[in-house]
Amino acid sequence: MASQKQPALGWIGLGSMGLNMAKNLQKNLTATGGPALNFTNRTLSRGVALVELGGVPCATIAEVISKSDIVFSSISDDSVLDSIVSEMLACGSLTGKIIVDTSTVHPDSSVRASKKLTEAGAVFAAAPVFGASPVAEAGQLLFVVAGPTAATEAIAPYLKGVMGREVISLGEDVSKASLMKTSGNFITATMMEMISEAHVFAEKTGLGSEAMETLIKENYGPLAYTMSRRLTTGVYVPAKNEKPWSDLNLAIKDVGHGITAAENAGTRLKIGEVVLGHLKEAKEYSESHGGRSLDSSSMYGVIRKEAGLDFETDLVKERDA
Repeated sequence: MASQKQPALGWIGLGSMGLNMAKNLQKNLTATGGPALNFTNRTLSRGVALVELGGVPCATIAEVISKSDIVFSSISDDSVLDSIVSEMLACGSLTGKIIVDTSTVHPDSSVRASKKLTEAGAVFAAAPVFGASPVAEAGQLLFVVAGPTAATEAIAPYLKGVMGREVISLGEDVSKASLMKTSGNFITATMMEMISEAHVFAEKTGLGSEAMETLIKENYGPLAYTMSRRLTTGVYVPAKNEKPWSDLNLAIKDVGHGITAAENAGTRLKIGEVVLGHLKEAKEYSESHGGRSLDSSSMYGVIRKEAGLDFETDLVKERDA
């Protein structure tokens, strides 16, 4: 086990986000002379690129836990988090371990994980991130962190400047990090909805997408422009051999969490409800086309169809021909 000044780090989950984050973390450990990153994943071969950087593959979560002082997780949904926590608890004593979940889950799931792990002697922090997989690869994610000071201070050296560009700290209540992430997802999804509608409006009225994209770039900033490019470059329907920047199914989960959280607080996210409806229609389109992977921006295709246009733009059709 590493000394307190150089904790041994572990990683669970190598999806498109987790792998890129873990790679940046391992690069930092190599540069600073820290212990190699212990990692595991349901499909361990996903970590080949991480091994090439110096990471150490582990067959089980128990092995990662036994070798690490701080363990990060990046998983797909709440049920997987519950399962991983159960596996951690089965390892025996977790005294002194710091567990950090970077996933997007419902606030109640973060609270539940924190309670169980704390009772087992561990310290839990929630640290969900903003940014799609290319942002994760560039090490430019925005972290939202909440949890006991002992945990948030311990993980600080590995966030800003390593896996992320900035950190928003929200105190010790882990539910607040998940709530902030849910809020941000709502904002992102509704912006994508509006930009999608604007592009369809431009196409139907003859303004044209090129002119609309120039307006978006010059008047609404880089975030809106990046969203616009996901539509005009065909990212909303990835090529058949490519993965989405941000998976449609995860977007449905995330927007659903926001709607539920709002209802629990006695309010509504009405635009979010519209977005969720369009995302679910996009999923129906995916299923009717052999389960084709779609991006979280694929509500654009649904809005196009509502306006009498094809789900796929000419650019997408030509690309996939």
